[in-house]
Amino acid sequence: MKHLLNKWTLLILAVLKPLGVWGVAGFAAIDAAFLGMPLDAIVAGYSYANPRKLLLYAVMAAFGSALGSIVIYWIGYKGGEVLLVKRIGEKRFNKIKASFERHEFWAVMFPSMLPPPTPFKLFVLSAGVAEMRFGHFLAAIFFGRLIRFSLVSLVVIRYGPQILGFAGGVLHHHLRFLIAAIAVTVLISWWSLWLRKKRANRASESPAAQ
Repeated sequence: MKHLLNKWTLLILAVLKPLGVWGVAGFAAIDAAFLGMPLDAIVAGYSYANPRKLLLYAVMAAFGSALGSIVIYWIGYKGGEVLLVKRIGEKRFNKIKASFERHEFWAVMFPSMLPPPTPFKLFVLSAGVAEMRFGHFLAAIFFGRLIRFSLVSLVVIRYGPQILGFAGGVLHHHLRFLIAAIAVTVLISWWSLWLRKKRANRASESPAAQ
């Protein structure tokens, strides 16, 4: 199966690579909708070969990811709840759904920024099941992917393509610590935003009380 996927990836590379920036969008759309591809390496490779077009490549890849994700979103929207519950369990599904109901934009944008093996398509499917507002969904995917591809490309331009292999090894051996660090960062960010919102509410209520 893995060998077959590698052959499909090489075929897609041969077809889309001559298309330039539109090929980048095509790679990203296929990655998001159907076949997982080494998208970070592809986008970073384009940027490494032509650093002046880094932002253009990142924008096209983000656009392609948002476009391709519509397929998974539509599956979830049209009846993916049963599929999702079977895959992750009802308890975890309810937690994800509650997260979307509270913070739908960030619940999609943050995972779209994270590298593999983050189950990105799972969050996209969940967005469809939760009937997330379509415009917010596309914006969350686009901006999350734009940040991710821009950062990856900048790192590769600075340190060379070999940095991706090194980073992949670090992720493989220290995945638990990375997830824990990300979780702590997200929690601190939410806590900070909550405090700011609470202080703003107090400040707005204070003149009224007087």
